[in-house]
Amino acid sequence: MVKDRISGTVVMSAEEAESSRKGLRTLDKLYNIAINGLPTSKPADKLGMEYLQKYNGDQKKAADVLIRNQVTKCTTTGFLTGLGGFITLPITIPADLASSMYIQVRMIAAIAYIGGYSLHDDAVKTMIYATLLRIDLGNVLKQVGVKAANKAALAGLKKLPGKVLVAINQKLGFRFITKFGQKGIINLGKGIPCVGGILNGGINLAETRLIAKDAVKAFLTPATINYIH
Repeated sequence: MVKDRISGTVVMSAEEAESSRKGLRTLDKLYNIAINGLPTSKPADKLGMEYLQKYNGDQKKAADVLIRNQVTKCTTTGFLTGLGGFITLPITIPADLASSMYIQVRMIAAIAYIGGYSLHDDAVKTMIYATLLRIDLGNVLKQVGVKAANKAALAGLKKLPGKVLVAINQKLGFRFITKFGQKGIINLGKGIPCVGGILNGGINLAETRLIAKDAVKAFLTPATINYIH
């Protein structure tokens, strides 16, 4: 990536742009599956509603129990194997990793729903992507030419023009590719098999818990009231 001398924004090379598109398509696919559900799992909003109703509207309790259950699923080989057959993505990813990512996206989206956010809002979707990747959107905003010195400046995310959200999502798509590509667990080639068993039946437990913590901070803490609405 290089900076445009006039605008100061970070510009991708053609190769990086292609990787960004593949990464974003993968994130979009995961998100669409999460909000629409699978034959073996309900949509994210239904999941969030179920926990809210079970705990009489107590957002914190609902989120805590939801997170505990979803983290357990992420470390359960049988559950991941059951999901793997339903998840096909634009890039080659081991089935257990794809299943784990789906559970994570669905968990974050359910927490956002519990927090009162619409899962059909583009800004909410962008925040969910950033939470999955554990990225500080403040830095991404700077890369696309939006001045944001700290996370507090992100309170206006909802007010950003659509083209800016598109640019942010492109950066997130590229980050997705670089994050997992550097670990050697995704393959951008067509028809090239990817080595299976990378996760040995589950993902890193600590990473999932950190993602959940970030999701709570983004969608449920007092600091995020009117964060996106």
